[in-house]
Amino acid sequence: MKITRAQAQANRQHVVETASRLFRERGYDGVGVADLMAAAGFTHGGFYKQFRSKSDLMAEAAACGIAQTVALSKDADLAAFVESYLSREHRDGRATGCTMAALGADAARQPPAVRDTFAAGIEGLLTALVPESAASDPAQARQARARILDRMAHLVGAIVLSRACPDDSPLADEILAACRESLLASISPPAAANDTAPADRHDAAP
Repeated sequence: MKITRAQAQANRQHVVETASRLFRERGYDGVGVADLMAAAGFTHGGFYKQFRSKSDLMAEAAACGIAQTVALSKDADLAAFVESYLSREHRDGRATGCTMAALGADAARQPPAVRDTFAAGIEGLLTALVPESAASDPAQARQARARILDRMAHLVGAIVLSRACPDDSPLADEILAACRESLLASISPPAAANDTAPADRHDAAP
């Protein structure tokens, strides 16, 4: 029975979303095409009717996962986002967590299409998270961009280091707690500091 174009597109998107979860959970080299298609409910032979190569699917799956992070980050309360991101639940939930934290190191060893997708995703986050009030002023935009990059590096790096430790290691939790405390302190400076100098309004961005 011939499927419609709309159903074919829906099937393709289902494979991309399934791949996005599996790649985050197992890494790019930990998922074969046959296993991936079986997890999505399709036959191995159908893969090459939808994708030219596994690398193409890796790039699309990365874009899908990063788009989820952008959606969660945009307009979010920064302190609440930091608390959620640097939590044990996120650390242990690889399959549904941040794609950059789960696959950033893997991406560095992948073909250019995959690395280009990660670079585009980071730029997309920056574009979405730089406050509109700063966008019209080049100096403010550069400062806001630098703050966001700094916070992103802290967030992603903390998850990567924590996951590198054994699951029951006290160090794994210590890393998350230390980075969480540092980021939250940078978001909400001590009251005494606010009494002596005008406080910068933080942007709602990681």
